[in-house]
Amino acid sequence: MNNQEQYMRRCLQLAALGRGFTAPNPMVGAVIVWQDIIIGEGFHRRYGEPHAEVNAIADVCSENLLKESTLYVNLEPCSHHGKTPPCAELIIKKHIPRVVVGHIDPCPKVSGQGLKMLQEAGVEVVCGVLEEECKAMNCRFLTYIEKRRPYIILKWAQTADGFIDKIRETGDKQRPVRISNELTKIIVHKHRSEESAIMVGKRTKLLDNPRLDVRYWAGNNPVKFVADSSRTLYEQLHDMYAQGLQSLIVEGGARLLNSFINQHLWDEADIEVANFQLSNGVKAPKIDGILTDIHNYGNSNVFRYSAR
Repeated sequence: MNNQEQYMRRCLQLAALGRGFTAPNPMVGAVIVWQDIIIGEGFHRRYGEPHAEVNAIADVCSENLLKESTLYVNLEPCSHHGKTPPCAELIIKKHIPRVVVGHIDPCPKVSGQGLKMLQEAGVEVVCGVLEEECKAMNCRFLTYIEKRRPYIILKWAQTADGFIDKIRETGDKQRPVRISNELTKIIVHKHRSEESAIMVGKRTKLLDNPRLDVRYWAGNNPVKFVADSSRTLYEQLHDMYAQGLQSLIVEGGARLLNSFINQHLWDEADIEVANFQLSNGVKAPKIDGILTDIHNYGNSNVFRYSAR
């Protein structure tokens, strides 16, 4: 790993600290390096608050060192006035001579203009360091901008023999089979706190009336949606897009999950597999994706897939 990649990985570590709090803004971390020494760090903590570059510059104890430093940031510095002034202008004002960027911001308000502003002011700009890793950090933001819909995460728990519940009917007052354990339940609530919206099907709503909140974790509750059979999924996704909701967890039953899968309308799937069997019941959905991660939580494994 060269030094540029080392410092960019630190930017990504810092950026991740803002997960669940920056939307609809992206997660961004910044590092300022002088003579191969990190002299300032910062990240975008919360939507509406100062950006990563601002916090990193403020973290430097001696401003004179900025004139001989390099600023690393995982996303192109902004060039427009929003909730905060343009970061590109601040970089120029502080006479930072060199900026290393992970990737260009696809937002139409930026889209290369930040880099152009820096270059026209005489700042040396390097772009594309750990580009794929930097894009992965903000896959929700990029999906929202480029596909004009939220990033879609399918989530369900199933038994070892592939069932998500026993057969139940509305009004029979049967409780669902408990598949998640105490630890994975907490993990689910943590993940909910990091996403913008959550959806279940009408049948799940009638059977269980789930709270869909983050009561086992500290954070923001996602906006709740129930699938509406009178409207297409695309129409409901457009509503979420219009509301600025960048990500959606789908926690519905097999019917709703399969509707997303059959339309190839998903980006990520988190599947908990418990180590006990049910023998019969509601069959779990099946997906064709790329396995990207596995975690063990007691008597369950959680498998993460990305869409092909």
